[in-house]
Amino acid sequence: MTTATASPAAGRLSTPTIFAFASAGIPGAMLMLILGTYMPRFYASHLAIPLTAVAAAVATVRLIDIGFDLVIGYGMDRTHTRFGRYKVWFTLGLPILMFATWKILNPPADAGVGYLITWLLIIYTGTSISSLSHAAWAAALATGYNERSRIYGWMQGVAVVGSVTLLLTPILTKGAIQPGKGESMAAIGLIIICLLPFTTAANVLTVPEKLGPPQKGASLKDYMAVFTTPGMARLVLADLFLVLGPGTTSPIYIFFFHDAKGFPIKEVSLLLIPYIGAGLLGAPAWARIAQTLGKHRTLQVACVCYAITQTILMAMPKGAFAMTAVGMFSVGFCASAFTLLIRAMVADISDQIRLDTGQNQAGLLYALITITQKFGSSITVAIVFPILAAVGYNAKEGAVNTEAAIRGLEMCYLFAPIALVLVGGALFFGYKLDSERHADIRRQLDEREAALTADLEAEPLSGLSSAPGAAPSGR
Repeated sequence: MTTATASPAAGRLSTPTIFAFASAGIPGAMLMLILGTYMPRFYASHLAIPLTAVAAAVATVRLIDIGFDLVIGYGMDRTHTRFGRYKVWFTLGLPILMFATWKILNPPADAGVGYLITWLLIIYTGTSISSLSHAAWAAALATGYNERSRIYGWMQGVAVVGSVTLLLTPILTKGAIQPGKGESMAAIGLIIICLLPFTTAANVLTVPEKLGPPQKGASLKDYMAVFTTPGMARLVLADLFLVLGPGTTSPIYIFFFHDAKGFPIKEVSLLLIPYIGAGLLGAPAWARIAQTLGKHRTLQVACVCYAITQTILMAMPKGAFAMTAVGMFSVGFCASAFTLLIRAMVADISDQIRLDTGQNQAGLLYALITITQKFGSSITVAIVFPILAAVGYNAKEGAVNTEAAIRGLEMCYLFAPIALVLVGGALFFGYKLDSERHADIRRQLDEREAALTADLEAEPLSGLSSAPGAAPSGR
């Protein structure tokens, strides 16, 4: 059986097209870095909201937002306009993100838990609309097994530029803007807000979206196929563990490297540069390895490498900046495989479901993956912060913590990520949708589409009347 290269749709996309498409990740990565790493500390220390209250607010919003993702994903798959399907939703997310970013990063002095919950709900709704539509759009843009690894690798690699640029702001602005300081949050919000319109325009105006026929109403069986397809169920569960792993380190990253490893705040932010910057090399490297080993096997290799490098990082001495930076690069290199390979595999399963049911459910499929990310991050914050509070850790600026509190912080940073990531990798034993199987799926989909096109050209009136029920939808 051959690989899926015969179809023109599965052909190689031009580099300028992929770069324009991936540019959306620059402000997106900045925003996610701020929300996941710096925002909890900002509200806990700068606004003096208790850690447990911040954790409860984040967890509550994430759990509520899960329902939004399913509705948004379902609506995307059934949208049909002359401008496209996912492109329209991607544009819709722009004003929501711009306004909510300003409000959450520029809170009033008396902002409390209610303010945080309100604007977290709005900003996560905006990120859901943008990220879901962008991911599903990518699946429609690149249809070949290996080409999907390439486009998602580019998306993750370009997003690294946004994260690294944000982390370099202390150097680029000569200390005027520092992500770890509360006074800098409004300025960072303005940077993100200014970038969003440019990257959105680059996508909407220069990247095509193939228009398909309107989506017919899906039956309950078609809808449930999204949840019951064996490969998808395995993928969602594995992704949850891969989110939980590195996710446990994100909200306590600053606390760990500042209080446990003895780095000043400025160096703590700089240490994120090699970790995130490793994705510039890691994303294309893992994408290329996947072309040889297959996506699921490559993901398993990355999980084992992550466990090894995370263990080595923990063993490094306090205050050793250069050595720790190398360790952070190694961990980041391994972790960069997770998101890009999972997303590429979801696109493959989308083809499988479309072949079986005739329904394009890409938006709903990516909603499931987004749900695992939100649910996973809500669990980590809700569990880790109360543990830190239980061992007596004090997050306020200038606080002096006991040895027991620091030890509890270290244990949270070490054991959970390794165990969870290894479980996620183990779930891919027995995974069936490899390159050969996907090539056969694409062949059948292309043959079905070619037959429909021929029927429409031969009998346009009858073809138009029967098209919604005779062909797979929305490509």
